[in-house]
Amino acid sequence: MMDVADLRREYCRGGLHRADLPADPLALFEKWLAQACEAKLTDPTAMVVATVDADGQPWQRTVLLKHYDAQGMVFYTNMGSRKAHQLEGNPRISLLFPWHTLDRQVHVTGRVEKMSTFEVMKYFHSRPKDSQIAAWVSKQSTRISARGVLEAKFLELKQKFANGDVPLPSFWGGFRVVIETVEFWQGGEHRLHDRFYYTREGDGWHIERLAP
Repeated sequence: MMDVADLRREYCRGGLHRADLPADPLALFEKWLAQACEAKLTDPTAMVVATVDADGQPWQRTVLLKHYDAQGMVFYTNMGSRKAHQLEGNPRISLLFPWHTLDRQVHVTGRVEKMSTFEVMKYFHSRPKDSQIAAWVSKQSTRISARGVLEAKFLELKQKFANGDVPLPSFWGGFRVVIETVEFWQGGEHRLHDRFYYTREGDGWHIERLAP
């Protein structure tokens, strides 16, 4: 077994100060996301999505953030997937943006609501055509015998839709995460990290500093 106990590094990219925090967490999120893009991080919009099943078992997977505004953060998925079924039973959700190269993390909690058919259709038809076809191919989270099954189905559907638009699958949709808390984590020297926790209060936000 690989010995990982001594694998460590120092975090020294600078601190996060209370006086510099905006009243709205999305303003800081937008700034950090822009800096992640400027730093050419791989998949800066990638976020770990955590849900809980009917037995209380947590599950995590990485998806891409596709939109955000004052109403929440949006991602799209197969509505027959494991995460979609779990969110049907328990709409509570947790998101994590792991920007390790910048010594930063953003953690979001909230609850989901389904996107409207119009919103889903608008986004679906903005995707590359091959991505639209791929949405039809996979019954996400179900067991398959071999990768060749997917590849054969993809080629079949690519030929079928070669000369026309790809229709929106009835089983494909999206979720908006209505944000309730946001935590910003900035790595600090000697493991004295800076953590600030935003909690929604009415139309505004309460901010607290947390111990690292």
